[in-house]
Amino acid sequence: MAKALIGYLDSDLRDPRLTADNARLRARVRELEALVLRLSEENDRLVAASAADILDRESGLQEMQPA
Repeated sequence: MAKALIGYLDSDLRDPRLTADNARLRARVRELEALVLRLSEENDRLVAASAADILDRESGLQEMQPA
């Protein structure tokens, strides 16, 4: 499996179809890696915003309760 991910081909590399397919797959892997990175960063921002919102709500509730 790892050999497939890095573009290892056990056959003749002079076949233009294999070369083109390999290039297409490498480009797709780059696109998917960029998407994973973008979604991970977006998720981190959303988690931070949610945590801040929860803390704001909790501090607001503590201020409203009688001492």
